[in-house]
Amino acid sequence: MILAGSLLTCQAQTHFDSRVDLGVRGGTTFSTVMFKPSITGKLGMGYTGGITFRYSEENHFGIIAEVNLVQRGWAEKFENLPYSYQRILNYVEVPVMSHIYFGHRGKFFINAGPEVAYYIGDKIKSNFNYRDTSGLEGFNDKHRRTEQLTMDVSQKLDFGIVAGLGGEFSLNRHNSLAVEARLYYGIGNVMPSGRQDTFTLSNQLSMAVTAGYWFRIK
Repeated sequence: MILAGSLLTCQAQTHFDSRVDLGVRGGTTFSTVMFKPSITGKLGMGYTGGITFRYSEENHFGIIAEVNLVQRGWAEKFENLPYSYQRILNYVEVPVMSHIYFGHRGKFFINAGPEVAYYIGDKIKSNFNYRDTSGLEGFNDKHRRTEQLTMDVSQKLDFGIVAGLGGEFSLNRHNSLAVEARLYYGIGNVMPSGRQDTFTLSNQLSMAVTAGYWFRIK
């Protein structure tokens, strides 16, 4: 009798009701494109935002799927020169991630998984004529690559791996707030990468810092 009661108590304590959450998230991105041969680039800043879905079947584990609009790209680095150039690449991204968390009301979590993104356009911010740099004082075309300034994106579909760390705080049974820092590493090349092309590699690396809101629907 005592053993049976102990087993029932143990089962009651380990039982976990599945839950479904919907949410929104938004924040800032810092990104670059890793060219080979390398360029004199630096991180460019953009924005991201979207809708999120989370399903948790077991305690400490769930699945997250998202649809986001995200800005990636890179910025050129000009040492002691009054020039600026940033290429903003706009994507619709769909990551599907494992969600591992610890805690109850306030929790720490790890997200990781694959991502696919589709290129929908770009925007260039520059204070000089990047299509003709021959007359720019101090620009020095002989030591600076300029092909990437005007090169079109060749691969609209991008694949990569994403991983993030963050924290979530429950406001009540149905609502919670979350913050996350997330890293994305692109596997595919952004620019043409054939034998006769300038760059053999041009994959993306970006970090996003976001805040989000979750609402439990089940």
